[in-house]
Amino acid sequence: MTRILLERRTFLAGAGLAWLFGLTPAGAERLARSELLFASAYMDPQGAYGVAILDDGGALVSTHLLPGRGHGFATSAAAQWLVAFARRPGNFAVALNKARAAEPVPFHTPGDRHFYGHGAFSPDGKLLYAAENAFDSGDGVIGVYDATSGFSRIGEFPSHGIGPHEIVLMPDGKTLCVANGGIRTHPDQGREKLNLPTMAPSIALIDTATGSLLSSHALPEQLHRLSLRHMAVDAASRVWIGGQYEGDVMDDVPVLARLDQELGLVSVDLPGDVAATFGKYAGSVAIGNDGVTLAVASPQSGVVLTLDTRSGRPLDLETAPRTCGIQARADGFISSSELGRFGPSSHACAWDNHIAAL
Repeated sequence: MTRILLERRTFLAGAGLAWLFGLTPAGAERLARSELLFASAYMDPQGAYGVAILDDGGALVSTHLLPGRGHGFATSAAAQWLVAFARRPGNFAVALNKARAAEPVPFHTPGDRHFYGHGAFSPDGKLLYAAENAFDSGDGVIGVYDATSGFSRIGEFPSHGIGPHEIVLMPDGKTLCVANGGIRTHPDQGREKLNLPTMAPSIALIDTATGSLLSSHALPEQLHRLSLRHMAVDAASRVWIGGQYEGDVMDDVPVLARLDQELGLVSVDLPGDVAATFGKYAGSVAIGNDGVTLAVASPQSGVVLTLDTRSGRPLDLETAPRTCGIQARADGFISSSELGRFGPSSHACAWDNHIAAL
């Protein structure tokens, strides 16, 4: 089994300093004038991986090396942490802190766990919850890391499903919402999907204080191959979930689902022409700053869909080849593509799947 192991001294020698050190004059100017910053993982033309900080026009502020391919992020406004996670089945994460301008903090899962690329902070920024795979048993777990002590791992609790992917902290600050994608993997088989005939995706609501399951929600049996992966929470505390269908390409299935208190987990039907164009793969989802506009990107279909969460009505379907990253900005959304586009700017790199707002 080949695994990426991060040696701290070697990594720090190549990573450079954190957010506020080593900025070019142009990067410092962009940092000073930008009200909103974004982060995204990338691969450069030489095949090196990193995470970039960009302004709201898509211009680079700074870049920081990663020991392997990154995926998603966890951010804390309270403690000003940005954590970049390895793409499954990687076992490393790297934390940067804007306020402290300190060295990057690398950390790992235990030897029998790997990250699924996503995490979330407690409201005070002291604890980090990370989606992980206990790969020998196939069970999903949520690793708990102490951000006040170098991100030491202090515990875990079940994700109450298989293949936890994105996790979000609900507005009550106590409940963790976990998208269990339902797909079992093992690092010995890389990214191979091992249980497609029996996969059982679910959305779990978990008490962060105890790790106990508050409720679990699944779509009808005929949709058991719709892997529930990415989530965003609207102003009414409804969770919108983007799926990735692992069944027959000719099946007529929805790509979106919604979890609310009254109806539970329900699929979201799109008009026929919109559904046909969007396809069966949602790569990233985001709620706008207005709290009522949802954006969903499909890199496979090359489109970005926006809809009104109050009515479910599609608002726009934009052609955007190889676009996956999507995030709210002051005047709507900003997106990124594998072809190097980030918002209105173009870069000589391939952006990975997600954008974090800082």
